[in-house]
Amino acid sequence: MTTHAPQATHHTASAGATQPAGLEVFTFGEPEPISRLRLLDYVEAMFNGRWYEPPFPLEGLASAFRASPHHGSAIYLKRNILTAAFIPHPLLSRETFKAFALDFLVFGNGYLEGRRAVTGRTMRFEHALSRYTRRGKDNRYFYVPSWNEEHEFPAHQVFHLREPDINQELYGLPEYLSALQSALLNESATMFRRRYYENGSHAGFIMYLSDGSVGNADVETLREQLRRAKGPGNFRNLFVHAPNGKPDGLKLIPVSEVAAKDDFSAIKNASMADVLAAHRVPPGLLGIIPNNTGGFGNAKEALGVFMENEIAPLQTLFETLNDWAGDEVVRFEPYQPGGQGAS
Repeated sequence: MTTHAPQATHHTASAGATQPAGLEVFTFGEPEPISRLRLLDYVEAMFNGRWYEPPFPLEGLASAFRASPHHGSAIYLKRNILTAAFIPHPLLSRETFKAFALDFLVFGNGYLEGRRAVTGRTMRFEHALSRYTRRGKDNRYFYVPSWNEEHEFPAHQVFHLREPDINQELYGLPEYLSALQSALLNESATMFRRRYYENGSHAGFIMYLSDGSVGNADVETLREQLRRAKGPGNFRNLFVHAPNGKPDGLKLIPVSEVAAKDDFSAIKNASMADVLAAHRVPPGLLGIIPNNTGGFGNAKEALGVFMENEIAPLQTLFETLNDWAGDEVVRFEPYQPGGQGAS
């Protein structure tokens, strides 16, 4: 959605009155698009004649997966714990479950295709990428890796594990969506600081020149020197000689002073706290160094609470495959505090 600046309105001055100088008003930056997080409350999964389109862009979730180190690390931690406790089954290998679990945690949807023999017996389960899998009517499923490629899975051979959504019942949505903007803010802050140090192409100040003793040739020379100071190696000094010049004829007015007050560390810490709260992961389990003397407490106790409140419910979700398959395909080793799982 784009906004337009209001049109200037001119008023005719009375006879003999001095016409004031025109006032120019402008805004900083470009129009921002409406966040699709809010649009989720007003739209549903659209049916294109073959399958339903996801209510949220899956390519956006895929790219945001590595936007923040805390976001990606929290998902990998859950995936690794689930995979380590998973007991392989002849129908479902550990590698397949690992990919299946990662897809579910990132997209809120996980798909397994049951490959069957001619007799109808399930030989094994294969993982179907959630980013390209679509759901049609009557539980039909399609694999759409590109706009001109599609493959329809055989009927009743795709198991769909989804994180329930309050707005529609076709696709799942990941739990961390409320912290997605914080993860992107973390990435933006890092990229801005990196560009700042790489090329320094930001607007650092305004040079205000009002001294009449400086001629046009001197102004051009000054402009050329400022242009050369931009880019790599821009932190250099500039000498200006203006005989009989006014004390305030040349001023430097910083325009990035407000941005300088924006503490980089505060942005990183605040966005990190939002992401970890959405994932419900103790910071000590991600290798984060505490800023206070008290630290994060006992790591083993934090792990025990995390296993009980977060990993155990996830294991229960994955075990729903057993009801669909009619066999105990998904099993996990019990967690033993202070030691390894039972063999």
